Amino acid sequence: MRTIEELLQTPYWIIDILPKQVPAYSPGQYFAVEKYYLEKERFTVIKEKHINVILKLNCYRDISIDEETEVNPSPERIAEEMRLRFLYIMVGDSMILSEPDDTSMTVFNPDDDLLELLRHISAGEDLHVWKP
Repeated sequence: MRTIEELLQTPYWIIDILPKQVPAYSPGQYFAVEKYYLEKERFTVIKEKHINVILKLNCYRDISIDEETEVNPSPERIAEEMRLRFLYIMVGDSMILSEPDDTSMTVFNPDDDLLELLRHISAGEDLHVWKP
């Protein structure tokens, strides 16, 4: 199994509320919209979607938190940790980074099967998976 530091250097994908990366030259108001979604009530809904993705993924794949040896911690623990802190969710040779204050999650080194599974689960939560 790769270390967190090694995985941070691998190709990555984004699980996001937006369907693709917003270009730097976009005429829209990305930062104002992001601020809107980061307001407590709206952000709480997004974070619950992130938690749902991870818990549903855990129905299909073993996961662990950070580099702990415990496999498949309780759903309650996963949810609580995701709300409180930066969390490295280890999935085989892949990793999902969940940040407590971000509207997206980052998936490092996903294999094709994991990526397809994440796309399906994320779509059910009205989230999108894309490569920057």
